Amino acid sequence: MECTVTWTGASGTRSAMGFVAETGSGHVLTMDGAPDAAKPGNGGANLAPRPMETVLAGTGGCTAYDVVLILKRGRHDVHGCSVKLTSERAETDPKVFTRIHMHFTVTAKGVPAAAVERAIAMSHDKYCSASIMLAKTAEITTSFDLVEA
Repeated sequence: MECTVTWTGASGTRSAMGFVAETGSGHVLTMDGAPDAAKPGNGGANLAPRPMETVLAGTGGCTAYDVVLILKRGRHDVHGCSVKLTSERAETDPKVFTRIHMHFTVTAKGVPAAAVERAIAMSHDKYCSASIMLAKTAEITTSFDLVEA
């Protein structure tokens, strides 16, 4: 896996702290920083997600992908899945994630809650490399709602 991240601030864009990431699969993602009230030239313009937001989003994508795939492989009739991640970070640098809560909403027809709980646990414990890495510094908790389709 590879990715090239390029600072766009020097090219006259609207943000002094904008970046573009191009992934090995050819996709592009923009990132920006928060405005810095103390030093306006040092901050971003809030035009795109911050880098740590993309880490959190990537973790959500990784675990939601696992949950859907595990349920589908179990021949369950899944209609939808979303996960809302809330987090806390350390107050001092490097400001790592210290707590992450993932709340899943799974919409399905005739799927037992135990199957959803198992899929989430399997993702958390075995398959989602992003959340397994983040669990080295953060307490990760999960919950879910199961909505009948």
